[in-house]
Amino acid sequence: MDLGLQGKKAIVAGASRGIGKAIAIDLAREGVDMAIVSRSQADLDKTAQEIRDETGRLIIPMALDVTRRDQVDRVVAEAAGQLGGLHILVNSASLPGGSPTATGPIDTVVDDDLISDFNVKYVGALRMSRAAIPFLKEQGWGRIINISGGNARNAGNLSGGARNVSMVHMTKTLSVQLGRFGITCNCIHPGITRTERTPGMLAARAEKLGMTPEELEQQDFAPDAPRGNAICRMVDAMEIAYVTTFLASDRAWAITGEVITANGGVGTSVYY
Repeated sequence: MDLGLQGKKAIVAGASRGIGKAIAIDLAREGVDMAIVSRSQADLDKTAQEIRDETGRLIIPMALDVTRRDQVDRVVAEAAGQLGGLHILVNSASLPGGSPTATGPIDTVVDDDLISDFNVKYVGALRMSRAAIPFLKEQGWGRIINISGGNARNAGNLSGGARNVSMVHMTKTLSVQLGRFGITCNCIHPGITRTERTPGMLAARAEKLGMTPEELEQQDFAPDAPRGNAICRMVDAMEIAYVTTFLASDRAWAITGEVITANGGVGTSVYY
């Protein structure tokens, strides 16, 4: 299926590793040129070269701190200029879960760390969107995809869960404001997702439990296991990328203001 992405221009925030990197790779495979942004120039340079070598697309690595409006406005404008326009923005610029000192219980929350978490994920995505929207309007065609997280639907994490809820609200609000300009805005809730961080995290938990990482993962995703899902395996970052690429495509006009959960089928709750 032709997704109509050949020659489109994108900015992917948080693309040096993890889900953001997978999204950048898949978009490039579909013919998208892009700027990839995160805080680490060294990591960006490495990722950009990997994607160029595989796809031959124009990949511009640009270091950026999304908590700084001056940097966001400058880098987005420079990226649009170097790319020759902008059609797609992906906001994936934060570590999952939130700072350990901000997740709770409430009496343990460090206010500054909680505010910092929101400043990176929610306000960072807002800054990126605000800076990108004028360039999307110029095209009369635009896509904003926000990577949120499934803990928005579960009480307990006072940072990660609350930030993800706020991402959903912004997504719906922007979809209402921007649809008339040919711009859609959607949100993806990943669950537990395999990235570069996964082997180390599994190994640390397995060591404490006296198991191998392979045994622990099999236990986590056994049928009806509390940490598992319906498909009984961990979702890979590239599978989140496939959903993102479709939402970014010319085939996804009918979808805007929505949340797509991509976690392999977690829980038994019905959302309607």
